[in-house]
Amino acid sequence: MGGLRVPAAPFVVSGPAAVSIRTRLRLSPADAAVLTEVGRILGSLASRDLAVMSRQGRDREAASWAARKRALTAPSSARWAGSVTKATQDQWALARRGQAAEAAWLRGQIARIEDRLSRPVGAKSDKRAGLARGCATRAEWHAKSRRLHALQDRLAAVQEAWTEGRVRVVRGGRKLARLRHHLSEAGLSRHVWRERWQAARMFLAADGESGKRCGNETIRVTDVGQLSIRLPATLAHAANAPHGRYVLDTTVVFPYRAEEWRDRIVADRAVAYRIHHDVLRDRWYVTASWRRAAVPALPVEAALARGVVAVDMNDDHLAVRRLDAHGNPVGRPQSFAYDLSGSAQHRDAQLRHALTRLLHFTRRSGAVAIAVEDLDFTDGAGREQFGRNKRFRRLVSRFPTARLRVRLASMAAEQDVAIVAVDPAYTSQWGAQHWQQPLTTATRRTTRHDAAAVAIGRRALGHPIRRRTAPPPPDRSDRVGHRTGQARPETRGREGTRPRFPGPRTGSVPPGSGAKAGDQRAPNRWGHAAEHVPWHQGIFPLGR
Repeated sequence: MGGLRVPAAPFVVSGPAAVSIRTRLRLSPADAAVLTEVGRILGSLASRDLAVMSRQGRDREAASWAARKRALTAPSSARWAGSVTKATQDQWALARRGQAAEAAWLRGQIARIEDRLSRPVGAKSDKRAGLARGCATRAEWHAKSRRLHALQDRLAAVQEAWTEGRVRVVRGGRKLARLRHHLSEAGLSRHVWRERWQAARMFLAADGESGKRCGNETIRVTDVGQLSIRLPATLAHAANAPHGRYVLDTTVVFPYRAEEWRDRIVADRAVAYRIHHDVLRDRWYVTASWRRAAVPALPVEAALARGVVAVDMNDDHLAVRRLDAHGNPVGRPQSFAYDLSGSAQHRDAQLRHALTRLLHFTRRSGAVAIAVEDLDFTDGAGREQFGRNKRFRRLVSRFPTARLRVRLASMAAEQDVAIVAVDPAYTSQWGAQHWQQPLTTATRRTTRHDAAAVAIGRRALGHPIRRRTAPPPPDRSDRVGHRTGQARPETRGREGTRPRFPGPRTGSVPPGSGAKAGDQRAPNRWGHAAEHVPWHQGIFPLGR
């Protein structure tokens, strides 16, 4: 047990801090033309502001934000300028966090390769001693040394950009920009790509402001669904309402969270809006978002008082087991499948359907908590972690750990279900060791994933993963006395193998005593007496 790490204590995942809802806008051609023109003008201003901010780098002064806002106010408005500069600041900060994450990943990969190159060729790994495996051949050693130099060059470039404050941001998306050179492979024409590119670079977003009418002065949606926007100064001639506003003919109807949204705008609380155009389906959408009040997390003991539904997340399904408060599996195992192939929208829909079925099963079972592993594969998807196993690297890379955890936390908050995160150490191994065979019957086969779900649930409840030692049957001398190897949750090493105690299984005869303690030879055989008194044959034979 000295080489095993101590698992961290389970904790309740905090709920979402914001809410976002979306609905479709059925626009007339005139309204669509006005929104397109407004989005293109504001998009060009956003690109200009991002370029100015990128050139300033880390040496920009505190007054530079105000100067950039004043420069954008004349062609648009003060509120549009504030929204544009705020979005630019967030985009630049996101790129900086991406640089920091890339530098950390490069350092980790470089350290792993250096450890492998320092080992002899063909050397095996030693996890207890902390030694990495060596390269299999001299050719692999040479290839790894070349990759080491390439990663070091990348790290030097990233550190230089970080020091100077330079970021690489593509408004509209880097993937769509690179698609311009592969239109035939993507099956797109130049005209369609140009429309998608312009729609992606449009800017039609405005932050909310509490105390103003309906919570937003730039993009306003009233309680009856009337949508109006403040036009930039260059498009003031297109206004059809006072104060330079343009009212659209459509009516906004939110099919989800409509009452919560209406309560906010009636009270003039801040609501942010974003309007975007889906070129492929030729549809316009509006998204409303706002912050939620911070709700204190439920204590772990209260969340687990009625048992837990444990989930083992896999590449193609969720293995689910219901456990009572004592850590005993209840009912049959459940499996909710999903398919992660295809587009991002398809994968997201598959996850939503699987999590919806999981939440429905949790409510039917009577539990108010779901236990999941606190997985994070961001540092383990590289080739130095799994070697030449490309299939496993691809599986780990596409596993939606972060998206699934965030989606589950947001959906569970609406059902008043707590999410308990547990340490994933050894859950699959110990679950298969202690629970797979005992839960398998002649009519039901328990998989390794089902056993891992049991291990996850028991760790969330504070019980050790291993099963209890069965008490002796009632025909033994101790009768109904419980003799178990159960250890308390705070006992170190409680997951280890139970020691074997010498002596008989029952307490009727103490070790080292009894009529046959001194001679354990087989009875009723020649020269093997069962009695302690030696027996010798007489001088006369027993018979002829």
